[in-house]
Amino acid sequence: MWMNIMIGMLIPFVGTVLGSACVFLLKNNLNDKIQRALTGFAGGVMVAASVWSLLIPAMEQSEAMGKLAFLPAGIGFLLGVFFLLILDSSIPHLHMNAEKAEGPRAKLKKTTMMVLAVTLHNIPEGMAVGVLFGGVLSGNGAVTLGGAFALAIGIAIQNFPEGAIISMPLHAEGKSKLNAFLGGVLSGIVEPIAAVLTIIAMGIVVPIMPVLLSFAAGAMIYVVVEELIPEMSAGEHSNIGVIMFSVGFVIMMALDVALG
Repeated sequence: MWMNIMIGMLIPFVGTVLGSACVFLLKNNLNDKIQRALTGFAGGVMVAASVWSLLIPAMEQSEAMGKLAFLPAGIGFLLGVFFLLILDSSIPHLHMNAEKAEGPRAKLKKTTMMVLAVTLHNIPEGMAVGVLFGGVLSGNGAVTLGGAFALAIGIAIQNFPEGAIISMPLHAEGKSKLNAFLGGVLSGIVEPIAAVLTIIAMGIVVPIMPVLLSFAAGAMIYVVVEELIPEMSAGEHSNIGVIMFSVGFVIMMALDVALG
């Protein structure tokens, strides 16, 4: 069981590593249309994962509360949003194509703040994977190993273009291909770390799975609304982002139903 869980937690990181390796294969930086398409795809995967893999199971586990079954999920969701709001306000970072950095002022290089932005984005994804695999480890019947792997694979799929989106602009900013690749890898290493820390935390605190599941969902939705939707809708041809958002949503939904 532990081997399956370790493999599952590393799957999203592998997606980031493979995507970051695109810097060695592609000569030119990704154009705006492709970046918007990939960002939209990532947003679709994250929203579908939040609904099918996290929020719906959270409410199913609270069925005994009857009409108030939404309450633990709602509380956890808002706590997740608030948690990411705090991180977003306390970590200096720079979103792709943005001119002004967010968070506290810091004398950091532009490339460093770009990596921090993606790292911040990856924390809730790692937490979501950790919550599901932690649920499997604890013997929670409502969380299946297949469902946990579905989420890990879905996040890995959207991490592939994400890795390219971070490594190639880093190279365009003057970093060597190797350093740009390592920057992309560094942004993704936080996911298995966050997953492990989440599992450890689940063993320390009193397990409240519906709240933990929806907490991860709220954190991911915060990233989608605050970062990905504005990026995929910027400039002309914003319909590309919307189309790819829909594709990502359907793929993640299909994965969760097929494997869950």
